Amino acid sequence: MDIKKMMEQAQQMQFKLREMQEKFKEIFVQGQAGGGLVKVEISCAGVARSIDIDPSLLSADEKETLEDLIVAAMNSANDAREARVQDESKSMMGGMGQLGGL
Repeated sequence: MDIKKMMEQAQQMQFKLREMQEKFKEIFVQGQAGGGLVKVEISCAGVARSIDIDPSLLSADEKETLEDLIVAAMNSANDAREARVQDESKSMMGGMGQLGGL
């Protein structure tokens, strides 16, 4: 086992992880609920950017429905974010071998 090579690989991995974190700030995904009545856009770093609500939901008697749809859209966006983060991570880390065979 070559310690120097392992250290170099660890440094490369740290660099790639920092690079990925920065990239995730610039990648946005969308989630929606209610057949598109509520749409939420978030970054792959988990920061919400926008919420789009269909005007038909903006009445007092639709308050509870709207709240439920916002929560569902946020969850949908988080699912999309997680999938995108996994895909991006695989593609960016693909060239990195197993660290020291671990």
